[in-house]
Parts: sequence; C-alpha cells; structure tokens
Amino acid sequence: MKTTAIINALENEAIYILREVVAQFEKPVLLFSGGKDSITLVRLAQKAFYPAKIPFPLMHIDTGHNFPETIEFRDRLVKELGLELIVRNVQTSIDEGKVKEETGKYASRNSLQTTTLLDAIEEFKFDACIGGARRDEEKARAKERIFSVRDDFGQWDEKKQRPELFDMLNGEIELGQNVRVFPISNWTELDVWSYIEKEKFEIPSIYFAHKRKVFERDNMIWSFDDAIVYRDEDEIWEERIVRFRTVGDMSCTAAVLSDAADISSVVQEIRDSSISERGARIDDKRSEAAMEKRKQQGYF
Repeated sequence: MKTTAIINALENEAIYILREVVAQFEKPVLLFSGGKDSITLVRLAQKAFYPAKIPFPLMHIDTGHNFPETIEFRDRLVKELGLELIVRNVQTSIDEGKVKEETGKYASRNSLQTTTLLDAIEEFKFDACIGGARRDEEKARAKERIFSVRDDFGQWDEKKQRPELFDMLNGEIELGQNVRVFPISNWTELDVWSYIEKEKFEIPSIYFAHKRKVFERDNMIWSFDDAIVYRDEDEIWEERIVRFRTVGDMSCTAAVLSDAADISSVVQEIRDSSISERGARIDDKRSEAAMEKRKQQGYF
C-alpha cells in the first residue's frame, strides 16, 4: 500500500476541490458510472461535506449495456446514502433519432453517451460536472485541467484551457459554458485502490476475481452476453476466473485473467502490472486519438 501521507495528501486535495466546486458553482452534479473512480468521488464528497449530506445529485448516463453488477451496486449505494440519482438513457437518444446505433463486430454505445450527456446538462442547467478521470488513464486525459472549461456546445479545446497556478481554481464561466471538474486527476489507478483499501468501502464485485462465462477475441476476454456483446458463431464461450480493471460498456470492456479476490491482492496485482487499465477498453483503440476526439465532442 502507498504511504499514508501520500494518500492523505491526495484526499485533502480532492476534498478542497470539491468544496471549491460548491463554493463557485450554482448547479454542480457528480457524473456517476458505478465504477471505482466515481465511487471514490462519492466517499470523498461524504468527507468533504460531513455531517451534511452531499449537496449535489449524482447523474448516470446509462447506455443500457452496463454490467448488471454495476447497476445493482449503483442503486443500492444511492439508497443506503440517501442520495439523489438522475438517470438519462442512451436508448432515449437512439429512439429520438439523435444518435444511430452501431452495428457489427465492434459495435458499442460508449461514444453515443456524449449526446445524452450534453442533453442532460442542458435539461438541468448544470454548470459543473464532477468526473472521476485520472491523468494516468489515457494521454488525452493528461491534458485536462482540474477545472476544464467546455464551450456552449459542450465541446473541449485543450488549447483554450486556463493555466492553473498552485491551488487557484478559476470557476468563472460565460453564459452557456460549463466546467468538467476532476478532483482525482492527480491520482493513479494504484492510488485509487490504495484509498479503497485504506477506507474499506465497498465496490462492485465485478472488480474481484470470479467465475464468468467469457469468450476470446483479438487476444482479449469478453463477457458472454449475446443480447449485448456481438459474438461470431466460431467464438465459443467458456467459464474462466476473471476480473475487470475498468467498468464501461459490456461491449467494449474486456476482462483480465486474475485470481485477485480481495483488495490487497488487487493492489499487489496492479503494482506488478505493466499494462494500463485502459488497455482493456476496445473503444480507446479505434484510432490513435480516439479518446481525444470524443472529448472534443463533449465526452466525459
């Protein structure tokens, strides 16, 4: 486990950022996926505003292709903590003709979330959207600021981001603009897991080794679910012991072989790994700049 001093410093920084969001913006929201990073944000927000409740809602942009374990955990967490949850569905955007369902071997709804998200921001007039992105995930995310300004079309231009000097966070925005806020952008995957280990809060079981029906494609391991994940006739499923390092759409998130069944084992596995967790996300591999292009269009 990382030293307590490092984890405490990261926690203090994130709490400071969350408090600045509430101080500087009128209608913030926490973008919640049910994954470990957004769950960590919920814990940090609890600490930031204790003994009061978290002073902003959670919002999930639901693709309809999520892992069942993630949705079950989301609903249980919200109920236990008495939080407000807003859910907006990609299927609605498809039904309204705003986006077109992808087809074929590598079809995914992941990129379609952008339209649903931007519509939800406009619907509720959110001026700050808190997300769990980290700089070590993907190179486009390393270009982000903590307060990352989006224009009135919801788009991101890395060349127009403000400098952030020391702890001075500038929340001034123009009419129609909004800000994406990344309180854990200085954290790594190992930091997040070390924090989970320290704080002992629950996360979905999908992150730990479990027996699952899977099949292989392109040297990656996919969850078997013919209703969501495309599978050729010659791609045979079998039961294997796997876990997921990141939780996205079932159709674009691969598993890893693992026997790490508890937090300490996961921490050690990550410490020994030479592969980024985003290596299991096929949507990041569509092109060299796949994530950056999605972000420019308004993605998380």
